[in-house]
Amino acid sequence: MTKKTLRLAIVGAGPAGIFAADLLRKAERDFDISIDLFEKLPAPYGLVRYGVAPDHPRIKGIVTSLREVLDNGTVRFFGNVEYGKDLTLDDLKHHYNAVIFSTGAARDASLDIEGVDAPASYGAADFVSWFDGHPDVPRTWPLEAESVAVIGNGNVALDISRMLIKHPEDLLTTEIADNVYEGLTQSPIRELHLFGRRGPASVKFTPLELRELGEQRDVDIVLNEADFLVEDPHAEELAAANKQSKVINRVFDTWRKNQTEEREPASRKLVMHFWSKPLALVTEGEGDERRITAIRIERTKPDGQGGIIGTGEISEIPVQAFYRAVGYFGSAVDEIPFDAARGVIPNVKGRVLDEAGEHIGGVYATGWIKRGPVGLIGHTKSDAMETLEQLIADEATGGSLWQPENADEAAITALLDERGVEYTTVDGWHLLDEHERSLGEASGRERMKVVPRDEMTQISRGA
Repeated sequence: MTKKTLRLAIVGAGPAGIFAADLLRKAERDFDISIDLFEKLPAPYGLVRYGVAPDHPRIKGIVTSLREVLDNGTVRFFGNVEYGKDLTLDDLKHHYNAVIFSTGAARDASLDIEGVDAPASYGAADFVSWFDGHPDVPRTWPLEAESVAVIGNGNVALDISRMLIKHPEDLLTTEIADNVYEGLTQSPIRELHLFGRRGPASVKFTPLELRELGEQRDVDIVLNEADFLVEDPHAEELAAANKQSKVINRVFDTWRKNQTEEREPASRKLVMHFWSKPLALVTEGEGDERRITAIRIERTKPDGQGGIIGTGEISEIPVQAFYRAVGYFGSAVDEIPFDAARGVIPNVKGRVLDEAGEHIGGVYATGWIKRGPVGLIGHTKSDAMETLEQLIADEATGGSLWQPENADEAAITALLDERGVEYTTVDGWHLLDEHERSLGEASGRERMKVVPRDEMTQISRGA
């Protein structure tokens, strides 16, 4: 007896989408599968390619496992295809039994403080997209400040701080794009102030990221000893039970000891401020001439119940630019319900819900657009498995999946061709990958990213 085939579309070819495809391929099931991955960018891998700093080759090693999924021949990749523009929900219903949205969370969460709308106030996600060579952002970045403030105590805050304070020539062994390197060489930065609302025992850094921050050439790490003398029993109890927290504490202890030793000061310094809540950006001037002159901070302290309260102690630190790294936020997806408060597609275990709280047949979600921008790769895999369990259960009953009018695999390529969509494929990604590596080899780098979208597409399509 011939098994029936489930035709599945996945919108978003970052880790969440690719892992979902791979887990379904390997899952125990009594039906065959045919999976098409759609990605609005010409290249796959999402935030692994466009959300990880170029000097993180160890983290980018995840690309190897993602590539294996795309290369196994059971999953088709269609890059440079934008859902809502090149393909609609009706198109997917016409050709597939179901769709999983894995569109991630690629924009910055907001921060409600006075002056945050000043011209030199930026979101971390925008800056990361620029230094990662994202094809849909401007080629230049205004790096004009000698003193910079960054708010955030997670890995993204460390990434952008490191990229801002690092000497550009130390990035030439990475895949950094030429326009990014040239931009960074123009930066006059001398000091960076990194602020966290809570104490050092409550940081969300991983040990690897924190250690790397202290390994930058000709950059001094400066800590305020008073920040480590504040008693916070609640945070310290949680940290004592966490192995990573113990490593982080040892890193801080090493830095505190190092800064008591006499040595020649570095040309750049990074000052870490804990127990510091941003109140406002102090500005002067009007309109496009408005300039940031300082950041106003209130000293905080533990409230005894796991939170913080203000102490009323206010200070101002002179800075000319400000970056917020307070989290990512999801974007609405065409024709799909969206929770604007949380930045996610409303769902239960991956089943997408309508306004009445009922499952919308055939529509699922996974990754950050499902659960919000929290968790690492391990969370992404377990999250995808949860969604797939719902999909497999729904396939068994058959009632909630779509019944496509034309499930032929060739039909979707014919539709894209008919609409003039210049889509890219796995073979096209190999062409682009080889091209970027050859560019990098000529310059002594691992690779050199191609940034313009049209150039990426042309190379991928063999032009």
